[in-house]
Amino acid sequence: MIAPQAAVAAPLVTHLPSIPYVRPATPADDTFVEELHAIAFGPGRFARTAFRVRERFPIDESLSLIAEVDGVPCGAVWMTPVSVGGVNGYLLGPLATDPGFRKRGAGKLLAREVTAHALARGEGQFVLLIGDQDYYCPLGWQPTVKGAIGFPGPVDYDRVLVFTHDETLATTLAGPIAAFR
Repeated sequence: MIAPQAAVAAPLVTHLPSIPYVRPATPADDTFVEELHAIAFGPGRFARTAFRVRERFPIDESLSLIAEVDGVPCGAVWMTPVSVGGVNGYLLGPLATDPGFRKRGAGKLLAREVTAHALARGEGQFVLLIGDQDYYCPLGWQPTVKGAIGFPGPVDYDRVLVFTHDETLATTLAGPIAAFR
């Protein structure tokens, strides 16, 4: 008797051509990320207030993501665990996309994915960032109360935004940025 052959399923397509996808960063991405930050933010990146936060509190490498298109790295995002007024959360950034890959959705995909991963852990209640309202608010970020969050350097408070599942947190989050508790 001849055993019936099992049907062989077609391989699943995990990445569509020319569509950005996200994967965890690895040490092999360090040079790409450093070069991307230099292109995106220039030499002044080390003087930025968000950089000052990352000097004091290390990024969470498990929340470092890379966007790729057709196997080519095109964007990166980091996340730094912080606390504001005793409430744990994360500072998103830097988020950067290679200029040759802009307007393909990689930056927004990175922002959504890293935020979802961070909040799914259940250890932090918010994701804070300094960015353009026109870019981030359609993704669910909200402006915070101007001047309520203390940064280690100057910041444009119109650009301080928060993503949270707590509808009141955008108006009540206050205090200096401190270590994740």
